Amino acid sequence: MTSVVLVTEELAPAATDVLTTDFDVRQVDGTDRPALLSALEEAEAVIVRSATRIDAEALRAAPRLRVVARAGVGLDNVDIPAATERGVLVVNAPTSNIISAAEQAVALLLATARHTASASAALKAGHWLRSAFTGVEVYGKTVGVVGLGRIGVLVAQRMAAFGTNLIAYDPYVQPARAAQLGVRLVSLDELIRQSDFISVHLPRTPETVGLIGEKELAVAKPGVRIVNAARGGLVDERALAEAIAAGRVAAAGLDVFETEPLTSSPLFAFDTVTVTPHLGASTVEAQDKAGLAVARSVRLALRGEFVPEAVNVRAGGAVDEDVRPLLPLAEKLGRVFTAVAGGVAARVTVEVRGEVAAHDVAVLRLATTKGLFASVVAERVTYVNAPRMAADRGVAVELATSEDAGEHASLIVVRGALADGSTVAVAGAAGKLVEVDGFELDLPADGVLLFLRYRDRPGVVGRIGTVLGRAGVNIAAMQVARRAAGGEALMTLTVDSGVDPALLATVAAEIGSDAAATVDLRAD
Repeated sequence: MTSVVLVTEELAPAATDVLTTDFDVRQVDGTDRPALLSALEEAEAVIVRSATRIDAEALRAAPRLRVVARAGVGLDNVDIPAATERGVLVVNAPTSNIISAAEQAVALLLATARHTASASAALKAGHWLRSAFTGVEVYGKTVGVVGLGRIGVLVAQRMAAFGTNLIAYDPYVQPARAAQLGVRLVSLDELIRQSDFISVHLPRTPETVGLIGEKELAVAKPGVRIVNAARGGLVDERALAEAIAAGRVAAAGLDVFETEPLTSSPLFAFDTVTVTPHLGASTVEAQDKAGLAVARSVRLALRGEFVPEAVNVRAGGAVDEDVRPLLPLAEKLGRVFTAVAGGVAARVTVEVRGEVAAHDVAVLRLATTKGLFASVVAERVTYVNAPRMAADRGVAVELATSEDAGEHASLIVVRGALADGSTVAVAGAAGKLVEVDGFELDLPADGVLLFLRYRDRPGVVGRIGTVLGRAGVNIAAMQVARRAAGGEALMTLTVDSGVDPALLATVAAEIGSDAAATVDLRAD
C-alpha cells in the first residue's frame, strides 16, 4: 500500500513533485480542525508550515504517523514531546531560510541608515522632503552582531563588504573562529556601548528574552540604529520606543515582534522605524528550499532511514559520509543479535572498529538500539523511541571504539550479556555478516536468515533442505561454520520467504539443533 503524505498548507511545487512520484500526496486545510483530524487517520507523514497545530490530539488521530515535517525553521506548532513519546520523527528545514533572513536583516539595516521606508511613504503622499530624510553612511561604522550563528555569520560577511568595523557578542564562539571571520568578540555591554548599528541574531529562550532592554539602551552609543530580524521579544519593544522618543536611538528596523501578528504598536508612530511582517523567510528561494528539504526528509523517514534534520533524535545532526553507509548494517546487527540471543540482553556494547572509528559514530549505537527491539515489541521502533525502549527495559547500550578491525577496513561488533550470565556477539563489515558467536561467516546481511547450531555430522544439510522444501521455502544461500570436524557447527541459511516458529521448531528437531533462530532483514 502506498504511504499517504498529508500536506496541510501551501508547499513549493517542486517539493510536491518530489513526493508524488512515490507517495499518495493528499491536501487538507490544516486550519480546519475536523478535516485535519479526519485526514490524519491514514497519514504516515504530514507536512505543515506555521498555521497547522500538530498537538497530542492530532497525534492520537494519526495511528500510522511516522514523521511530522515543518517546511520552515520554527516548531512552536508541533508538540515535540508528544511526538517523541509516540516514536514519530519531527523534522524541519533549519538552513532553508538563512540566506533570506540574513538579507532581510541587511535590508533593514540599510533602510534605517537612509530612512528608505518613510521617505518612500512621504513621496507617495505627494511630499518632496529631501532635507527631512538625511541619513548616514554605513562605511566606516561599527556594526555589532549579537549572535554569531549561521545567520549572524552571513550578516557579518555581508557587512564586511561595506567597509565596516565588525564586533560581535556570542559566549559560545571561540575568539579564533571569530577572528577567521574578521570579527572581534566583545562583551554584550561593550558591543552596545561601541556599536553604531546593532543586528540581533539569537534564538528566543528564557535567557535571551529582553536581552536588549531599558538598561542596555540607556548606555547605548547615542544615535545607534537597532535591527531585529531574528525572534520577537529579544529587544524590549516598549523600552525601544521610549529610547527612540528620547533620542537615544536614532532608528530601528524590525521584522519580528513579541506578539504576532501585530498591527498596532507604539513603535509604528515613528518615521525612523522600519517594520515588516516577519518576512525573513518570505522569498521564493527560501520556500523552495524548505519544501525540498522536508520532502527529502519525508522520503528518508518513510524508508526507515536516518534523518539528519530530525530534532527529536539523539545523535541527530550531520552524519559523516564515512559513517552513513554503516547505519543499515548496525541496525541489522541489532536484529541478528536479538534473534541469536533469544530475547533482550541485559547489557549491550556496540564496538566500532577500524578507520570509521576516527569519526563521530554515536549514531551507530542509536541504529543498533533500533535493531535490538525491532522484533520484540509490538509498537513500531524508530530512531526516536529506541532509546526510550532501552531505558524502559533497563538495557544499557554502550559504545566503544578501536582502531583495530583486523582484516576489515571497518567493523561493527555487537556484544551483549544475557540474564543468565552468558554472552552473545555478532559482527558485520561491508554490508556482510562476518561472525556469530565466534563462528566466521561471509554472508550478505540481507533477506531472511536462519541460524542453526548442531553437532557436525554427515547428512544434516540434506535433511534441512528436505524439510524446508516440503514447506515451500526456497534456500538462496547456505554457509556452515565449525570449530572442528564432528564438533559444534553453525549453519546459516538465507531463504526467500519467512519461516514461522512452528516450521523453525520442526527444522531444529529434525537435526537435533540445540539453538535455532530466524531473523527477517528485509526492508520494512
